[in-house]
Amino acid sequence: MTETAAPRLANPDGTLLTAAATGDAATVDLAVRAGADVEARDDHRRTALLLAATGDHVGAARVLVAAGADPDALDDRSDTPWLVTGVTGSVAMAEVLLPAHPDLTIRNRYGGISIIPAAERGHVEYLQRVLQTDIDVNHVNDLGWTALLEAVILGDGGARHQDTVRVLLEAGADPAIADHDGVTPLEHARSRGYTEIARLLE
Repeated sequence: MTETAAPRLANPDGTLLTAAATGDAATVDLAVRAGADVEARDDHRRTALLLAATGDHVGAARVLVAAGADPDALDDRSDTPWLVTGVTGSVAMAEVLLPAHPDLTIRNRYGGISIIPAAERGHVEYLQRVLQTDIDVNHVNDLGWTALLEAVILGDGGARHQDTVRVLLEAGADPAIADHDGVTPLEHARSRGYTEIARLLE
């Protein structure tokens, strides 16, 4: 059997970045086979994998991970493909990236790890999955907030944030860790009238 010749593209790197951003997995694969650099960057230093993760384009990300793309590649806003999953809350994307062994300790521009923005947004299913890893449930960001504090302070006190608090506590979140001003999650919940969350924290 003769080996199939690699496809020719005028701009493999540009094609790769565009395809990743739009979720065109077939063209991502074509660009990789045409010799594109899987770590090529756009004007904001975003790699194809970061663009795919941001758009939650799971198929494109799967091709890139198989090609060896780095889940820890930082852009000019200190985002990485892995960190972005905490913002999107995509369990499917997390499942694609975890086999690539992302650094779970990498911090975003606020000094937080992926579970902190996830807690803020009430991404319960994402937290349930990622807290099965060895990620630090009690990590404190530059604001002095843990994921538990973030869920209370920036959450709306509703059902999803109640579930977020419950999941964090079940995973070992320490309700005694206070913010920089010494205010605990329970005190924040009480001051906001979040009765159910306060009950969970008590």
